[in-house]
Amino acid sequence: MFKVMFYSPRIAPNTGNAIRMVAGTGCELHLVEPLGFDLSEPKLRRAGLDYHDLASVTVHPDLDSAWAAVTPARVFAFTAHATASFADVAYRPGDVLMFGPEPTGLDAATLADPHITAQVRIPLLAGRRSLNLSNAAAVAVYEAWRQQGFSGAV
Repeated sequence: MFKVMFYSPRIAPNTGNAIRMVAGTGCELHLVEPLGFDLSEPKLRRAGLDYHDLASVTVHPDLDSAWAAVTPARVFAFTAHATASFADVAYRPGDVLMFGPEPTGLDAATLADPHITAQVRIPLLAGRRSLNLSNAAAVAVYEAWRQQGFSGAV
């Protein structure tokens, strides 16, 4: 399945929602420190409800450790600054869908990392900055999974 990477997430409920989403889709969630919260925070646990034991979540101390765990793989960095649409990618199992911290997104240095295959964006109406992190990740995962015929779904 796919790998979702949150680089330095700041808001616990967004990560909790992502835990629930990866549990429901069979994806892996890779969290890259520093995190803006403690993984035992009640808000995170409440958002993930009883899905924590059904989710594959790995915490990496830094981006280099995360790269070592997920490569070789294609990495799609989601950024409002990209020109290519995420919907134009032909996703393959094992692809990494990478998202930056709230509210800034991925910085220029991270976007320049040679591990990143392409930068993509989720289209929005003019004048809108971005989607909520967990919503953006869900939109991306479901498009990638849809392309695989929702493999494994009931």
